[in-house]
Amino acid sequence: MMLRRNIIPFLIITLLFSSCEDFVDIKTQGQLVPDETENYRYMLNNTYEFENGPQFSAIASDDIELVDGSSQQQSLANSEYYDWWGKVYTWQSEIYPLGRYQTDYSWNAMYNSIAYANIVIGEVMGSKGDEAEKRALRAEAYVHRADAYLMLVNTYAKPYDGSTAHVDLGVPLVLNQSSAQSLKRASVETVYAQIIKDLKEAIPDLPESQLFNTLPSLPSAYGELARTYLYMNDFSNANAYADSVLMYRSTLNDLGAISYISTSTYPLRINDPEILLSKIAYGSVLYSPTSFRLSDDLLAVLGTTDQRYNLFTAPGDVVSWSYSAEDGRYFYRDYAVYEGRNLGPNVPEMYLIKAEYYARNNNPSEAMLWVNKLREKRFKPEDYTAMTATDVRDALEKVIDERRREFFGRMLRWWDMRRLALEGLYTKTITRTFGGETFTLSPNSNRYVFPIPAYQIQLNPEISQNPK
Repeated sequence: MMLRRNIIPFLIITLLFSSCEDFVDIKTQGQLVPDETENYRYMLNNTYEFENGPQFSAIASDDIELVDGSSQQQSLANSEYYDWWGKVYTWQSEIYPLGRYQTDYSWNAMYNSIAYANIVIGEVMGSKGDEAEKRALRAEAYVHRADAYLMLVNTYAKPYDGSTAHVDLGVPLVLNQSSAQSLKRASVETVYAQIIKDLKEAIPDLPESQLFNTLPSLPSAYGELARTYLYMNDFSNANAYADSVLMYRSTLNDLGAISYISTSTYPLRINDPEILLSKIAYGSVLYSPTSFRLSDDLLAVLGTTDQRYNLFTAPGDVVSWSYSAEDGRYFYRDYAVYEGRNLGPNVPEMYLIKAEYYARNNNPSEAMLWVNKLREKRFKPEDYTAMTATDVRDALEKVIDERRREFFGRMLRWWDMRRLALEGLYTKTITRTFGGETFTLSPNSNRYVFPIPAYQIQLNPEISQNPK
């Protein structure tokens, strides 16, 4: 069935922009003209439309643990507005039921980014302007589209499995502005192939650097490719593209030199040297009741001498007046710098991709070399001790633990849980109690894939739901 009347809301945007040329074709002094290239620069500068990523992943991961019966849990359970939060936390098969005013804002935001990117990709080369500038703008749009699809496929589809990816349901591929196209879910393999195609298409026309991290650059595209290949379990290509990133961007923030975190001691996302492309989770964890209470399991891995513990976590009473110090430790970085956590590719990620590559290729000493390059910047000098590995398996476990320390409170831990469970390297069963009811997530459960929003399926019945 082709899409006719029941269109996904984000596609309405496409119609609005593509039809604007019907209304004016007269140049007016001081105003933008629809067919000029500079319009697409302004569109891409509207970073709010391109930065948003998924909010579910961190909540569902083993980084987060709410105490049953706590004031935070009661606030979430008693709020119709935050009803979805508890459903994500307990891995429900339905998060946004029909008949409610809520919708899946993450799904909408990422497809909205794709719609904007499609406008630029489809139109900019026909605009009036410099050819090199047009190609550069199209390249930026390719990177944004690829990033959105990578986040979508790792949120609403199974992790990449080379033996089944050609039949596993991915997400709908919307690659142009047309409102009449199939929205059947492409396979996971097809979605990943499109992501790689977009990024490789972008690379020849991207600048080596940009003024702000919200704008895609050459290292951004390389970083996206390194991340993409990692989650395809193609560690050789992931390592190669991580190397490409580090040729241009390799700076790590020295957390050992910071005694407290604030906007004056820690860089903001737009100019943080570690960030290759700024992306944020839709929604905030700054305030209760949606602050991230960190799990005891994570805190045990993190340790108390690690600056990521000292700077990026805090007792409950620091995060909210409604919590006490006895309520546990909370994710604090967003609160301290008043902005959302970065989800985009970053320099530390490239170090750890390389470390994992070496751990998986019988070189534990080289794996630990890359882990230690990162850890040297994550401790005060007096607290730092170089990490060693006894063998390949020990090296891989240490790399995965380091990824957890570096990326807690962000989506990558959930993505790692999914891919490692597929390999049999993550075998933990998680049990949670919410509102007096106990919920369990076993390795390779269907609940490692979030449900497609019911409202979108109602509008577009050709979109298949994930298995429960």
